Amino acid sequence: MAEEMLRFRGGRPLRGEVTVQGAKNSALPLLAAALLCSGESILHNVPRLTDTWTACRILNRLGCRCRAAGNTVTVQGGDVGGCEIPDADMRKMRSSIMFLGPLIGLKHACILTMPGGCELGPRPIDMHLDAVRRLGAQITESGGKIHCQAARLRGAKIALSYPSVGVTENVLTVAALAEGETVLTNAAREPEIADLARFLNACGARISGAGEGTVVIEGVSQLHAAEYTVMPDRIAAMTWLCAGAAAGGELCLRGAAPGDMESCLSVLEAAGCRLGVCGDRIYLSHSGVLRCPRRLLTMPYPGFPTDAQAPVTAMLATGSGTCVVEETVFESRYKHVGGLMQMGADIRVSGRIAVVNGVRALHGADVTAPDLRGGAALGIAAAAAEGESLLRGLHHIDRGYEDFAGVFNSLGAEVRRCPILSAGGGKMPAEPQSC
Repeated sequence: MAEEMLRFRGGRPLRGEVTVQGAKNSALPLLAAALLCSGESILHNVPRLTDTWTACRILNRLGCRCRAAGNTVTVQGGDVGGCEIPDADMRKMRSSIMFLGPLIGLKHACILTMPGGCELGPRPIDMHLDAVRRLGAQITESGGKIHCQAARLRGAKIALSYPSVGVTENVLTVAALAEGETVLTNAAREPEIADLARFLNACGARISGAGEGTVVIEGVSQLHAAEYTVMPDRIAAMTWLCAGAAAGGELCLRGAAPGDMESCLSVLEAAGCRLGVCGDRIYLSHSGVLRCPRRLLTMPYPGFPTDAQAPVTAMLATGSGTCVVEETVFESRYKHVGGLMQMGADIRVSGRIAVVNGVRALHGADVTAPDLRGGAALGIAAAAAEGESLLRGLHHIDRGYEDFAGVFNSLGAEVRRCPILSAGGGKMPAEPQSC
């Protein structure tokens, strides 16, 4: 398949309604957890993403029957033959480490290599391995592979040095079938953790406290299949709200979870947006110049999410004043800044700090998505910028957003997805005839 790009004609206000997609960061661990369950689990509201297809491919290669139809995925779990996650799949998706816990829980064995995905800085898996070791797994390394085996899984008291989402997910899936009680302290509190626990409990697990700092898991002998609906994607919701704020206009998000987005919504209000919440709907309106909050600090939940930092940075690029952004979760989360500066933004980065000085307007440019959320940020900027922009690197965006261009167009933007016709990375012709 030919590589593609998006061609934006920016500067139009965005108006309309968006139905929020299912949460990528919940759907993927739910798919992995379905391995543990005897019978056919049915997951609804699963977003149609390349990361979803990678997870389904891993499940099928492990011996599950995994089928997708629209936004529903069925997984026949509980009886799989394999315990090795192929290296090629591990390298495609950072969250592939989520299969570690379910495989150890079900097969008492897992073979894997280092996970891939967006290059956001070091992602050591030592915490994952230490946690499953506490539950009875033995870890060895051979031939570039990590071998995990457990003759017997027993509950344990585990205190995390950092509230890692991935480690918390793996502890839940291993401990669900371990003997006795597991008490996990300093657990991640993200809403996606609570969603995973609700699914596991629907399958017969006994988990309490998920979404809080201490989680208690009473091991059971087996889990059964269940039908479950994935929670809304709070980061996708924030992306579209930032786009509406940056370009101006009025948006209504349907099927959102406003209670999971309090830190995000407070940033939008501080920037001068008018917000309204009614049930699962979020209304945003904005015209004129945004205000730059003095400081923005990313933190584990319930703090401001690192995944929303890039979209907000793009939104504030044309704000009034200066915002100091501090990234505390990932070291390399400012790769989108170069593209924003090509479009006229005034941003200075030093280590984990970015200083955003608002400018009057952005202009179109030829830019490339450096990672998933950075690509979303450049899309927001392109929709708000004057003139035409080309956005490349769509394989990053396709990992986390359903029909990125289609949503923009439904809001009144002019975006076309086009094949890149030039060879050797040269400049595109003014109007590719196939667009």
